[in-house]
Amino acid sequence: MSDQLILTLDTGEVFIETFDDKAPNHVAQIKKLAADGFYDGLQLHRVIEGFMAQMGCPKGTGTGGSGKNIDAEFNDVSHQRGVCSMARAQDPNSADSQFFICFDDASFLDGQYTAWGKVIKGMEHVDAAERGEPPANPTKIISMRAA
Repeated sequence: MSDQLILTLDTGEVFIETFDDKAPNHVAQIKKLAADGFYDGLQLHRVIEGFMAQMGCPKGTGTGGSGKNIDAEFNDVSHQRGVCSMARAQDPNSADSQFFICFDDASFLDGQYTAWGKVIKGMEHVDAAERGEPPANPTKIISMRAA
């Protein structure tokens, strides 16, 4: 079973199908944070051309989170264009609120990061995100909610 989230960026709406069966704890965490409004107003703080767009840090620096780490749920989903996966520190069980959306083939991350969803519509709005680490004029999340 899978559900959908709508990630509204200031560039447009991005529809994400969640992999409830592949990463149930990560999906539950993302859905709860989205329902609580945690992501609203945050920026895309790390956007690397040809690689990925990262978001979900309340500090805007890549060093913050919600305070609730989740144990890894590595799965068989390959990190390809549109795949949503959890960012983490060196510890595989350190994912929290930050996630990234792949721009292109990033299969070198397979088995090391928890893929929890895939963009099914609106990837052009992720493509339109301002590039940089951090971007000079960061793309912002307006909201993230269940579809």
